[in-house]
Amino acid sequence: MKLKTSLRIVSALVLGLGAAGAQAAGFNLLEQTASGIGNSYAGSAANPENASTIYFNPAGMSELEGVQLSGGLTAIRPSFKFKNDGSTGPGGVVPLGTNNGGDAGSWGFVPNLYASWQLAPRWHVGLGIGAPFGLRTEYDDDWVGRYQSREFDIKTININPSVSYKVNDQLSIGAGVNYTKLDATYRRAAYMPGVGDLNAKLKADGDGWGWNAGLLYKVTPATRIGLSYRSTVKINVDGNTKITHDMAGLIAKRDASTTVKLPDTAILSVAHDLNEKWQLLADVSWTGWSSIKSLDINNGGAPFDDELELKFRDTWRVALGANYKYNERWTLRGGLAWDQSPIRSDKYRPTSLPDNDRYWASIGARYSPNDKLSVDIGYAHLFVKSTKIDNNTDATKGHVKGKYNSKADLIGVQVSYRF
Repeated sequence: MKLKTSLRIVSALVLGLGAAGAQAAGFNLLEQTASGIGNSYAGSAANPENASTIYFNPAGMSELEGVQLSGGLTAIRPSFKFKNDGSTGPGGVVPLGTNNGGDAGSWGFVPNLYASWQLAPRWHVGLGIGAPFGLRTEYDDDWVGRYQSREFDIKTININPSVSYKVNDQLSIGAGVNYTKLDATYRRAAYMPGVGDLNAKLKADGDGWGWNAGLLYKVTPATRIGLSYRSTVKINVDGNTKITHDMAGLIAKRDASTTVKLPDTAILSVAHDLNEKWQLLADVSWTGWSSIKSLDINNGGAPFDDELELKFRDTWRVALGANYKYNERWTLRGGLAWDQSPIRSDKYRPTSLPDNDRYWASIGARYSPNDKLSVDIGYAHLFVKSTKIDNNTDATKGHVKGKYNSKADLIGVQVSYRF
């Protein structure tokens, strides 16, 4: 078919179909336990309330008696609403229409499961399973930024066996190994003169290994300091890129590969029991997003290959929280946090990750009907300041210029049991 042959030739001009998808691999899901939502995750490395301490600080297992299980689910509803302000199509001449894309956010669910075993008075082992990175955005197919992104979906699973040792009554240490599996889908439009839009879709996956370690120090019986570190995880991602047309069907299929270095994280936390009723929590964390400076996309050789400069920056997060023990069964929680975005400027903000600095406000509660079972529920609202985008880094993908109004809501439940 003549049309199909022509499209196959032009498809070689479609650049870096994995690039925008890999950008969003830098989105960290902090929601590795629902019990921390109510405090905005303040004190996460210094307050081992259940087995989920395996993720935030494995040294905290030394504070857990016997065998403990903890599992939960967090529902996340982000909202990304774009308003166009002068966007142009590829080459500055392709008509875009007026569709702003609708709400690119959708419901996401983050599960977790943890188990810790006290082998001896000083030794614990544990296992954690969670999803530390993930994001999904999807726009209307005919929106003005379709040449940069129509759909992006990334999922991860992390398996984290750990061990802790209680050095003395004041100091505990812990460490773990991490296996991370990543799956990504990325879809966008590519323009062909005389034909219109092609659909370009990347599907890829990969895995990698990392490690984590931490210490927990009791300054006094009422004050604990926690310090933890999670290493980078290097993932070699492999898959394929398919280019299709509504009339001609499959035009081209190319092998695709890249390497993503997921960032490392360090957390410093403090937990202080003010009295029998009140507990104060604080948290400062650092994430090394600058490990993702650019992405070199291999789509089977020139002219398919692409290099995308991201210029991610390292980020900080600060959180404060408090717990109030209402009675023996009920504990009430509250927290505030500031969370910095890794995106350096409007120029490098991708439509697949329209991220910005955000502020957390959260509440929660724990119900403990007995000394073995506890149920946590938490809610947080994330306020995101108005987000400008002025992305014109690749003329073949058009110039997206405008503003996002964004926010997010989180609600989670965690159930913990001690045998």
